Amino acid sequence: MTFPTVNGSNLLREKLTLPRDFQGRFNLVFIAFEQWQQMEVDSWMALAKELEEQFDGLVYYELPTIQSRNTLFKMFINEGMRAGIPNPKTRERTITLYLDKTDFRSALGMLDEEHIYILVVDRMGNESFRARGPYTREGEVALRQALLQLTYKSEE
Repeated sequence: MTFPTVNGSNLLREKLTLPRDFQGRFNLVFIAFEQWQQMEVDSWMALAKELEEQFDGLVYYELPTIQSRNTLFKMFINEGMRAGIPNPKTRERTITLYLDKTDFRSALGMLDEEHIYILVVDRMGNESFRARGPYTREGEVALRQALLQLTYKSEE
């Protein structure tokens, strides 16, 4: 799968076009569709931080994905998230996408919004790993294996 070109803004109010503006050579992306899914995202955060330190060129992001709405609604949601996230680095990594969620999911082959999706993509949008749902040990093993393979390939 290829990550589609989408526009969003991080919680520092910077406008971004993804996947082009991903900063990593490899980008660990957590896509959430509902507010309660933040618990699932959080279940991966300790590992995401560890992997970012371990794998050169890896950067992780959170992508709250919300059905496109009017400007006032967007401002209300974004400012609410900013108030709940005081850390500037976390604000930088949290990029809210307001778009047609059905089209976005379809472009990525995501069947539903019942759980988060975890992807590893490069700046061209090429996907090299996918998982779904909260952290599991099996998910961690698969993610580490994918990152090791990517690192090995990039060193060739």
